[in-house]
Amino acid sequence: MGGRLLVRDHGRGIDDRGKILMYSESVLDHFHHPRNVGEIAEATVVVEASNPVCGDLMKLWATIRDGKIQSVKFKVAGCVPAVACGSWLTEAILGKSAAELSALTPGEIEAGLGGLPPASHHAAVLAVDALKRLLEQIRK
Repeated sequence: MGGRLLVRDHGRGIDDRGKILMYSESVLDHFHHPRNVGEIAEATVVVEASNPVCGDLMKLWATIRDGKIQSVKFKVAGCVPAVACGSWLTEAILGKSAAELSALTPGEIEAGLGGLPPASHHAAVLAVDALKRLLEQIRK
């Protein structure tokens, strides 16, 4: 039973010893089972964003059809939250247009993942930076 996730507290997990876990169930799920990982050989757009302070790097590949993101993949070199934010982002943007995505904020990514520790806010910012670069390329 040691370390098994039993209940949730404001999006944070509590193990069977009552210890509050650092990451929400959703963050851990996206980290352990990331969605849309990889590359797209015939991508319409490929972008990269990095955080020079921590060294995290995120790359997005997308195919655009009829003004909407038809498929998207990502790769990240970074912390647990960076992987989770990249995974969540790819699910959130699939099938949407640049206009629909232009207002997405780091706070929305954090909320979608059930919260991030304050020291991990940079991961959501990195994901939004990568999205902004993607949207800039789509508009060209």
